[in-house]
Amino acid sequence: MADVSSKSGWWARLRRPSTTWSALSLVVVGIVAGIVLWGGFNTVVEATNQESFCIGCHEMRDNVYKEYSANTIHYTNRTGVRAVCADCHVPKEWGPKMLRKVQASRELWGKMIGTIDTREKFEAKRLQLAEREWARMKANDSLECRNCHTLKSMDPEKQKPRAKKSHELAVKSGETCIDCHKGIAHHKPKGMKEED
Repeated sequence: MADVSSKSGWWARLRRPSTTWSALSLVVVGIVAGIVLWGGFNTVVEATNQESFCIGCHEMRDNVYKEYSANTIHYTNRTGVRAVCADCHVPKEWGPKMLRKVQASRELWGKMIGTIDTREKFEAKRLQLAEREWARMKANDSLECRNCHTLKSMDPEKQKPRAKKSHELAVKSGETCIDCHKGIAHHKPKGMKEED
């Protein structure tokens, strides 16, 4: 019984106006604490978007990063603009970014239990991992791609005839970037279906 009354006494004390702190002091402390907590949270989120964080584990560094950094257009190109992991795998907008971070917790769990900790395990799961990522990108209309590329901003007259025709058809049929651009930064998995 003492437990219940001490809990209710604790709650009552939290709800009672302060006799030692002014309302202004409490508001200022609350604002400062909020800024510190929000700043810390944002710092951690942004740190997890750095390429160094993404390739901090050997699973990524030794598999997909090697492919990406070996002559892909997103790594080295004539303009010198380079896309890092988060540019293609994490949306910029806050809501979709937080959703993606929650989804990424599955990847952390996989790291902890060693799901893809060898090249052989990685290759065995590669198609499943790629299909999951492609489905995610299809569902969000290739949001990450469209942070840098939009059909409206493309100059069709400067595109090769095949690309120009493909982009025109994509607009008409409601396709999104990932429908055609699988394997742009990583090798395509073995066992893909023809339409992939």
